[in-house]
Amino acid sequence: MGRADSLRHKMNDLHDSLPANPIAKLERWLAEARQRRDTPNSNAMCLATVDQQKGELMPSARVVLCKQVDTESGFIVFFTNYDSRKAAELEQNPVAAATFHWDALGRQIRLEGRVVKSPASESDAYFASRARGSQLGAWASDQSQPIASRVALLQQLDKVTERFADTETIPRPPHWGGYRLWVSAAEIWIEGDHRVHDRARWVRTLGVDDHGDVHPDDWTVVRLQP
Repeated sequence: MGRADSLRHKMNDLHDSLPANPIAKLERWLAEARQRRDTPNSNAMCLATVDQQKGELMPSARVVLCKQVDTESGFIVFFTNYDSRKAAELEQNPVAAATFHWDALGRQIRLEGRVVKSPASESDAYFASRARGSQLGAWASDQSQPIASRVALLQQLDKVTERFADTETIPRPPHWGGYRLWVSAAEIWIEGDHRVHDRARWVRTLGVDDHGDVHPDDWTVVRLQP
């Protein structure tokens, strides 16, 4: 087998006929990574948002967990404190980028798009599925805000624990919930021999109506050189 044939064999996950929906590929790869021991935190993604301070646009990034993928609509879901730094940045600039990278698999997916809050029912359902300790932590932490010491943080947790000691079902805090990242651009990357990687980029337009509902157009795709 020649070099070109070897590269085509290794990178045949994208084929010459590129898939119509890149989010289906994301969902599949997440499922595959979840089954492997060499890809811990397989749903971890680096989420980048943009702050605006004194007229200067300043990006910031952190790792969060993707908790849901809606393939048909084309959005992913993550959860956080609505008073956190990332939430403040999304309030100013409701756009974000996210990157999934599975090093052991030689795969990466980059997403860009518009961010809106999840419906309350979606946030309620996920919060109810969390471990009780994580629920208490969501109530106890004023995420991203300064605190005098670790001891002070644990004292806040103690107070919350005592508050809900006799409560069987802890309600979701009003300052905590989900976000949907509606994808307007997705780029898929597959590692290739000799750095001849496989890349393709999908884009679509996202329309937003007066109620804030998102209405996406169809995907278009182009293959990229590595």
